Amino acid sequence: MKQVLEVLKEQFKYAPMIFRIARYEDKATYQSHYLGLAWQILNPLIQVAIYYFVFGFAMRGQSGIAGASYIEWMLAGIIPWFFISAVILQGANSIFNKIHMVSKMKFPMSVMPSITIVSNLTSYVTMMIIFFALLFVKGAPVSMYWIQFFYYFVAMIAFLFSVTLLNATISVLVRDYYVMLQSVMRVLFYVSGVVWNLDTKLPGWVVDLLKLNPLVYILKGFRESFVGHKGFWQEPSYTVYFWLITIVCLYVGSVLHMKFRERFVDYL
Repeated sequence: MKQVLEVLKEQFKYAPMIFRIARYEDKATYQSHYLGLAWQILNPLIQVAIYYFVFGFAMRGQSGIAGASYIEWMLAGIIPWFFISAVILQGANSIFNKIHMVSKMKFPMSVMPSITIVSNLTSYVTMMIIFFALLFVKGAPVSMYWIQFFYYFVAMIAFLFSVTLLNATISVLVRDYYVMLQSVMRVLFYVSGVVWNLDTKLPGWVVDLLKLNPLVYILKGFRESFVGHKGFWQEPSYTVYFWLITIVCLYVGSVLHMKFRERFVDYL
């Protein structure tokens, strides 16, 4: 538990620096592009259009949830997926890619996953604004369940930090891990119900098995907040399971990180 507290303490202590570096990395990534940071929005919009064209017609515009069109249902889940996928993949390499820089500067390597999370927030927030605009245009009724967005957002950030810290540490120690993670994320795109409704397409026991994936909890939660109108408190055992997974990942990631971070350079 000491390692967990130390890692969390470092995030709060270096929070201003995390936001400064994230802002700098956003500008540096797209500085040579004519459209610059606009690509943070254009890329996911293009992907949304492709997925809607491919899967929207297959679903005949139906989400499987009463009163919700497929585009509303898809956006409620695919927007957080874009954020989650980017953070997990970029975060897994965050320490490895910056190891030489970090070793020469006075800040802990545990903040690298946080920098990755913050640097991807701009695209996520902008896409959510577009989503809310769509709901407004379509006349979707405002529900008290919308407040759950803040709970699921916190849950998503907590899970991503825990998993990214673990992945970033393992990726330095075992380089094959990152390659494997890329393949795993491709599979998770389909088995997490990002573009198709698990509840209406699969037998109950298969759905229960797939729900062991904590990403399903997050994506399902965002959808239930905006189009499904269901509270997270209505599935207490599933909520407890998600937070147990998050805590375990945080603990294991913190222990491994604190144990090996002084020797990360030796693994390069």
